[in-house]
Amino acid sequence: MSRSRALAPVVAFVVLAVVVAVLPSFVSAFRAQQLAYVAIYLVALLGLNILTGYTGQISLGHGAFMAIGGYTTAILMTDHGVKDVWTIPLAGLVAGIVGFLFGIPALRLSGLYLALATFAVAVSMPAVIKRFEGFTGGGGGINLFGVPELTASLTPVTVLGRELTFNDWIYYLCWTIALVGYVVAWLLVRGRTGRAFRAVRDSESAAQSAGVSLASYKTLAFGVSAAYAGVAGSLFAIATTFVNPDTFPVALSILLLVGVVVGGLGSLAGLIAGAVFIQFLPIWSQEVSKSPGAPAVVSGVVLIALMFVLPMGFAGLVDRLRALTKR
Repeated sequence: MSRSRALAPVVAFVVLAVVVAVLPSFVSAFRAQQLAYVAIYLVALLGLNILTGYTGQISLGHGAFMAIGGYTTAILMTDHGVKDVWTIPLAGLVAGIVGFLFGIPALRLSGLYLALATFAVAVSMPAVIKRFEGFTGGGGGINLFGVPELTASLTPVTVLGRELTFNDWIYYLCWTIALVGYVVAWLLVRGRTGRAFRAVRDSESAAQSAGVSLASYKTLAFGVSAAYAGVAGSLFAIATTFVNPDTFPVALSILLLVGVVVGGLGSLAGLIAGAVFIQFLPIWSQEVSKSPGAPAVVSGVVLIALMFVLPMGFAGLVDRLRALTKR
């Protein structure tokens, strides 16, 4: 029985990978592009859940780390001629370093004070981007469409004998990185580092008495989380082929936190549902109600109702179904 439980996540992941691989053959190019954004959000949610769900540090500023990754990719492509694929790990590295450095002074903060500090970073990021206009393009942003370094933007690209248009290429690129990021996060939280993260979340005093360095693991969580956000921001810039301060608004940080809560704090599998939720809920709300301001109201009502029905997110629903199956 224990062996089957151990194999269950592996089997589920293989099934997910197969579905991801064949899905573009059954959906339109436009739908494939929307699903690519689901993968982008999934990457960001994986990082945020490591910080908030597993380490207990609330962050309302992950949109800023996505902006750092997105602008890193845009600047490297337009100013230095780096291929878009190679900018993705560099964007994650730059954002991860910034997140790690931010985590050092953030050690003095916790709870709502930490949330406000990270929220201040998200609020100030658009102003910082506009301040360095010669470097970031200011309010006008940076256009990537038609740049030779943007794969498949003008002509299709052939991968493994299959010709991919831009939307299909973005779909497979984003989901490949999302699945790899998922495996890395899964290995991280299952090991010694993950146990230390959960110990810090559950009780800092108990973790410290057990020999866990609070400073080391808190800053590490910030760095890893920001690196994931940087990769997501890089993919976002490549998918939208354009970045400006409005590409990464303050609302993006709040949306990411909503995705983590809906998916389930401290759960990786539930984040897929959280990514689907934050991608398609605004679209569905606009289709349901055409009145000005009404889509936001519909989204709020749906979110409140979902929290009443699933207070532990989709991960909690899976746990309930599993418990019923055991009974």
